[in-house]
Amino acid sequence: MQRACAAAFLLGAALPAVAQIESYTIDPRHTFPAYEVNHLTFSIQRGRFNKTRGKITLDLAAGTGSADVVIETASVSSGLEQLDQRLRGEDFFDVARYPEMTFKSTELVFEGERLRRARGTLTLNGIAKPVAFEVTHFKCGIFPLSMKKVCGADMSATIKRSDFGIKYLLPTLGDEVLLRVNVEAIKDP
Repeated sequence: MQRACAAAFLLGAALPAVAQIESYTIDPRHTFPAYEVNHLTFSIQRGRFNKTRGKITLDLAAGTGSADVVIETASVSSGLEQLDQRLRGEDFFDVARYPEMTFKSTELVFEGERLRRARGTLTLNGIAKPVAFEVTHFKCGIFPLSMKKVCGADMSATIKRSDFGIKYLLPTLGDEVLLRVNVEAIKDP
């Protein structure tokens, strides 16, 4: 009996570790994607999106995972309501036809325990293009107020808005747009 237990233990130790895939739901109260664009060469204009949802899966031991982020384009906020109405119109986000911008990762790239990149597909105005976000901050742990496991990240990527059919005022209004996504996600029960 002792030999059988020892053999079972050794066999179990020789098998690869079981995947520890964890699922997280994006916390919309702490996730506000933002943009920066050159405004007529005079300044950099910034804004954000106030409604975001999605799911993230992580296997930190294996250094893998995925992300599915949905941004409601009608929630764009520049700080000026008249401009927000313009941004929601056909010349920019065309929210009547395309109410959501999405990012679906095909690969999360880890270096050791650090998440460095999120590669995937950004869909904006009905056009899907590959995008790689650089991750500058990543942390998972127990959130002290709720005592729940939370992961957070800051990531950014530069896109050309013309690649997504947004050509109004080119080239006077910048073509390159810096997208910044700060995200917090709460582990599912």
